[in-house]
Amino acid sequence: MNRFVTAERALRTAAPHELLDAIRAVLADQYGAEDVELFMADYGLTVLQPVSVLPHTMEPVSVHNSPAGRAFGSQRPYREDAEDGRARLHLPVSVRGDRLGVLSVTLPGADAAREWESELAEIASVLGHEVVVAERDTDLYLQARRRDRLTLAAEMQWQLLPGRSCSRPEYELGAQLEPAYAIYGDNFDWSATADRLMLYVTNGMGEGVEASLLTSLAINALRNARRAGISLADQAALADQAVYAHYQGRSYLSVLMFDFDLAAGRASVVDAGSPQLLRLRDGKVERVAFEAQLPLGMFDETDYVAQDFPVEPGDRLVCVSDGVHAVASPKGESYGDAALARAIHATRLLPAAEVPRAILRELTGHRGEAVPDDDALVMCLDWYGRRDG
Repeated sequence: MNRFVTAERALRTAAPHELLDAIRAVLADQYGAEDVELFMADYGLTVLQPVSVLPHTMEPVSVHNSPAGRAFGSQRPYREDAEDGRARLHLPVSVRGDRLGVLSVTLPGADAAREWESELAEIASVLGHEVVVAERDTDLYLQARRRDRLTLAAEMQWQLLPGRSCSRPEYELGAQLEPAYAIYGDNFDWSATADRLMLYVTNGMGEGVEASLLTSLAINALRNARRAGISLADQAALADQAVYAHYQGRSYLSVLMFDFDLAAGRASVVDAGSPQLLRLRDGKVERVAFEAQLPLGMFDETDYVAQDFPVEPGDRLVCVSDGVHAVASPKGESYGDAALARAIHATRLLPAAEVPRAILRELTGHRGEAVPDDDALVMCLDWYGRRDG
């Protein structure tokens, strides 16, 4: 049995809370690893938090200016060569484009690191899949993601999310919410099949738990309709009925909905509220306006109509909530289309998964304070289209 199969079997047979112990033991035995650490990206995407299994503990490391952060950002292995001859490999831990963290492995020498780099990168990928499965049965990895305590509202919102990024040959997606540890009603959701990609960006009323309850009702109503195979417009109508039946128009939720046909390169769109879309095409950023319709739950039995929306290979689509577009500077100036366009253009060389966080950092500079008084959501979609053959 070769080394990789031994490592894979060890991970698949380990108890959910013992994945790190299992990978430490097998990498020491099969690859001569002298130290193994697993870091999880925190909710704010600012640091990589160690998965602490005593007596092995380490301090968090920066996502932006550390060797492990370099591997996380580039999604490629990064090697550190120490003066004593040892080498430390930092390996991305990701699942289908969703960036979870980094596995750091110290080996006795650079030759070993070069020889086993690609194989250890594959093991890190297997570890990512096992972490996702293990999260059904243990809080260990979810706890490792938090730099600070989450509010109850934020806990509810993060549990609704599908992930923070994903990738397929036809597209790459990334999204981020701020303030990460105290979000209220903003949310995003996506689901893909062989031929379709559905995206939702939502912006709910209110604050705290009440906002999270509203969003949870709307998202689950949309998912229920989607999983029944219902069209995009009818999904909006059924979710509208669910929200109105509960709140009677006192609370409602804005949503921008997409149903992409991966083969045709077209989408159906329902614009029911405040989230806005900007498109980067051929170096030019422009706002894409759709026919505005009523938010979900504002009135009883609202009818919704889907619009047609073509996309071209190379398009970058950036969707933002009003907590981005309408946020004011200390002088009262709204962020607006012009500032958003500059931020989108400035981040044009970044992968889709990194764009939301970069734009939100730019937004913090405009706002002039670290903690916003409203949710801010950014979703970025890079569209490649389906290649013939």
